[in-house]
Amino acid sequence: MTFNDYLADGLRLIEETRSAGLDEPIALAIDRITAALAARHALLLCGNGGSAADAMHIAGELVGRFRRERAGLKAIALGTDTAVTTAWGNDYAFEDAFARQVEALGETGGVVWGISTSGSSENIVRALAKGRKLGMTGIALTGAGGGRVGEAADIVIAVPSRDTAHIQEMHTFIYHHICEQVEKSMVIESNNL
Repeated sequence: MTFNDYLADGLRLIEETRSAGLDEPIALAIDRITAALAARHALLLCGNGGSAADAMHIAGELVGRFRRERAGLKAIALGTDTAVTTAWGNDYAFEDAFARQVEALGETGGVVWGISTSGSSENIVRALAKGRKLGMTGIALTGAGGGRVGEAADIVIAVPSRDTAHIQEMHTFIYHHICEQVEKSMVIESNNL
């Protein structure tokens, strides 16, 4: 496969994603995240591997800035405290490592955003379930169908593919759009105070 072939596959998925009806769940995710951050509740993000890097990327855009100068936003990528994650994983179970952090850092009115290309990551399922018990909104960013992660969430944004690399590429488009819209809303919100 040439690079142009790879790009052509990506372009096909962009078109399939455009037709997948994701505007509604993305708009709802933007609204819930904005409401939580405006109320000074945390956005807790979690993922494994490349999705963990995406969680950190999103937190970086919101704590820092995406396109606009503004106050920092309360976004936390779970798993970045390796002492907490590895201690809990070693002493108890890695499947509960994110759920334990949601229990410690989450609160009613906040948001848990789980990222899983497969939709089958047990630790993400458990984090979303713990968030639900605490009265938090659960958002799932997944591949085709959403899987068990999608079932555990209130809002499911499922890219219509099972190809991990291309799903991750679409996830970047999606979360950059979400970050931009949340940031825009938060700037407007702070100007109205």
